[in-house]
Amino acid sequence: MLKKKKTPLFGGSIPPSCGYCCYNGCPEGQPVCTLRLVPEEEGKCRSYLYNPLMREPKPAPQLRAGAYQPEDFKL
Repeated sequence: MLKKKKTPLFGGSIPPSCGYCCYNGCPEGQPVCTLRLVPEEEGKCRSYLYNPLMREPKPAPQLRAGAYQPEDFKL
């Protein structure tokens, strides 16, 4: 028997946004609701349903290439 996952995907501190709702009809640019609903408050409506595939990952931090010397990698 499988157990239900207790923690939400990507943590529980994700603020709701129409940008990554299942009903977002335009993933690029301004979100457009396919249900033709108007967001009530703070970018979400009552039928908001989180879709983790709509989120874009944060870019990787830049590598500080000039901060290291070849001697730092010798044993």
